[in-house]
Amino acid sequence: MQCIAPTICVYAPSPGPPAALPGWEQMSKLKLSVAIGDYDRTRPLVAGAVQIDGVDPIYMTLSPEEIFFRAFRTQDFDICELSLSSFCVKVAAGTCPYVGVPAFLSRAFRHTSIYVRTDRVKEPRDLIGRKVGVPEYQLTANVWARAILQEDHGVTPFDIHWIRAGIEQPHRLEKITLQLPPGVRLENGPPGRTISELLDAGEIDGFIAPRPPSAAVLRNANVGWLFRDPTAAAMEFYRRTGVFPIMHLVGIRRELAERHPWLPAAVLKAMERSKALALEALSDTSATKVTLPFVEEQLAAARRLMGDDFWSYGLEPNRKTLEMFLHHHFIQGLSSRRLQPEELFHPATHETFSI
Repeated sequence: MQCIAPTICVYAPSPGPPAALPGWEQMSKLKLSVAIGDYDRTRPLVAGAVQIDGVDPIYMTLSPEEIFFRAFRTQDFDICELSLSSFCVKVAAGTCPYVGVPAFLSRAFRHTSIYVRTDRVKEPRDLIGRKVGVPEYQLTANVWARAILQEDHGVTPFDIHWIRAGIEQPHRLEKITLQLPPGVRLENGPPGRTISELLDAGEIDGFIAPRPPSAAVLRNANVGWLFRDPTAAAMEFYRRTGVFPIMHLVGIRRELAERHPWLPAAVLKAMERSKALALEALSDTSATKVTLPFVEEQLAAARRLMGDDFWSYGLEPNRKTLEMFLHHHFIQGLSSRRLQPEELFHPATHETFSI
């Protein structure tokens, strides 16, 4: 304000706060890259219907393979979806560049992930002594599949000869270096061959991966699921264990979480809200949101079996599932020590507020 005469003053608004005004730089939102899959439970975030408090996000919807490779090799993202298995390898070694948030963007019963030559493998124990292809040994889906084989059928990782190659492309690297225990037989497949081709030709006896074999292989009359009715097997597994397998969590770059300790809770809050909106849309049957019949019936069946919050986020609702995974991750030789569920997630996400 500038006074021209004793009774006449002119107010001249400042063009902005002084550059050195304490705290001014914290008033703008964090501009962060966010790499996640294109799921119904993430679309409200990507579309802007749900905001992450304090964050101006740059969203990238990418395949899990690309996100995980770039996250663990070059740490390309500020916030991203992560493989639970790869994350646990790094946490156990004390070298993980991300801290975890218990928003589980991918979950699946992996009874559908085990394919076999049905002309020679009739039941799980027929896999003992056989060759089984994997795209990467430490993939989360493969940890769960091996857990199912060991817990329910007595087939251990040491009983199988593992062959590693890509599903659609011959050469595929493990994202992270592994130190497997003595007795685990893992070798690379023949140069220029995929595990899909090897299964089709009968040169391996089984195939375990998050994705199915190539479409041409599935037309082979001698290739099929190990569990002839994998849905029934998965439902029986859930009734017995109460475990809905977790595949992916969300990670935040460690230095960001240390600099902004409010960020992990803000990310979890937004992920919860985005999932809630997706379930609201799925429940709206006035016009089905998914291009699939019987969605209403399947949703009701899932809730009868697993409860209303069947796709839960958070540490405590998932403790049993996490403990089972961490047990098998350790005994399969993937984590160097037995992790506890609390170690995976930022302390600010261990509990959430209630109203």
